[in-house]
Amino acid sequence: MKLFSDLTEKQIERLFYKAPEELSRTSEKDVLSYALASTLYMPATRPNIYYDLLIKKHAALTSMVICLEDSIGDHEVELAEKKLVEELAKIKDGLEKGAVIKKELPLIFIRIRSVDQFLRIMEALEQYMDLLTGIVIPKFDASIGSIILKELESYNNRGHVLYAMPILETKKIIEKETRMTELLSIKEVLDQYKHLVLNVRIGATDFCGLYGIRRNTDTTVYDVAIIRDCISDIVNVFLRAESPYVVSGPVWEYFSAKERMLIPQLRETPFRKRYGKAGMKMRTQLIDKHMDGLIREVLMDITNGLTGKTIIHPTHIKPVQALNVVSLEEFYDACNIVNSNNGEIGVMKSSFSNKMNEIKPHFYWAQKILLKSKVYGVFHEEFTYIDILKQENFVANHR
Repeated sequence: MKLFSDLTEKQIERLFYKAPEELSRTSEKDVLSYALASTLYMPATRPNIYYDLLIKKHAALTSMVICLEDSIGDHEVELAEKKLVEELAKIKDGLEKGAVIKKELPLIFIRIRSVDQFLRIMEALEQYMDLLTGIVIPKFDASIGSIILKELESYNNRGHVLYAMPILETKKIIEKETRMTELLSIKEVLDQYKHLVLNVRIGATDFCGLYGIRRNTDTTVYDVAIIRDCISDIVNVFLRAESPYVVSGPVWEYFSAKERMLIPQLRETPFRKRYGKAGMKMRTQLIDKHMDGLIREVLMDITNGLTGKTIIHPTHIKPVQALNVVSLEEFYDACNIVNSNNGEIGVMKSSFSNKMNEIKPHFYWAQKILLKSKVYGVFHEEFTYIDILKQENFVANHR
């Protein structure tokens, strides 16, 4: 799979200084960890999962999670497991018949409910394992999590390659008096199985639910003090340079188009400066789609060191991907920092002559930028995420 695969070669050449690279579930783990981008969740009871992949219903989809947990009713578990097997069987059959191309499939993950279900599912999906990239472990804690990771490692030792993505979303993590002890105990477990952990995810919806809080379309998770405080501690523990993980942004819940009640907060300047009146019209279209809150939250995710985002609607795929594309300035800075990491100099002026790059303090950042550049690509100097969204609107309006 490759990000922005729905764009033509001419469009890619025009927009990107460095095009996104083609990746697969067998790519190097360090790169694959950044490749999840917009990870679309869908219940396992959802009909026509295979058909939607066949017709490429969700343009540019690169990763998806088929959920057996909170997105289905407790009475639907047996049905969901059955439908999961059926849909994967259809995908397998489609591949064998040439109806779908394997390299064009998104990375596929299964979100499990329990240890028992994990063991049951692994047995039921034995012949379809080559379709899966990994499992998502909700409400992760050290005790149950270690059991699942141990079983996953044992399974991989038999010739499979499956990764794990734990979700941090429990009461002990959000409550201040137990948070740091819980996070450190989780990290201790994850460090033992780090070769299996592709990504650490944050369950902000579950956190908010424990306090009866639900943000609206004008409020990001960073505006909710208790969630911001918790994300800060998660970043503190899991993004440390000596043993870093890739941490993804929490889900943005809104997608329906309704009349706005408050003043839109998506800044006008980038749109007006880039496209004038046409840019302002485009901004209005984004606001009508409730995209302004999503864009602001993704920008805050990136500012706080998070990469990619859980999504629950296909209209969120392109904005999250576009916002994570590396700018040419960032790319030049990162290359210069990494190439100068030989101990001969400590600081140098950036290629854009607008900042100082300190080699040692910025080295970890530079490594992350170069990894992101492989997945998301690098814009030409004159382009930004707005140009991708403009293309998305153009396509949508001319279908």
